[in-house]
Amino acid sequence: MIKKVCGVLVLAAAMTGCTTTGHFKVPEGSQLYVYKRPEPVDIKANGEVTTKPFFWTAAGMPPGGGIPYRLEQDGQTIKEGKLRAKFRTVSIFWPPAALIYWPMGFNPNITYDLISDTQE
Repeated sequence: MIKKVCGVLVLAAAMTGCTTTGHFKVPEGSQLYVYKRPEPVDIKANGEVTTKPFFWTAAGMPPGGGIPYRLEQDGQTIKEGKLRAKFRTVSIFWPPAALIYWPMGFNPNITYDLISDTQE
């Protein structure tokens, strides 16, 4: 029983250490691309997006820093910019790769409203 509980905890820690989650509002029918990745992210019905974390180059606050994004609709870019990033404290405890390669993530405490251009 203890081994199963420990196994579940390790799996949960691994999943937390390997993902970042944010909440988005995007125009109907658009696709969101983040961090110059070739595939759009999957946006759930509640606006939640979970993806791999980001490298140090995503650090900072817009307009100069942050996570680059692009919105596309019908194959055309309709908006692009940068999203506020947050340092992932979990990356300190997930050595060595997380602190080196994945220290930045979405801020889970805000909504990225790409319709009204607010990040609060």
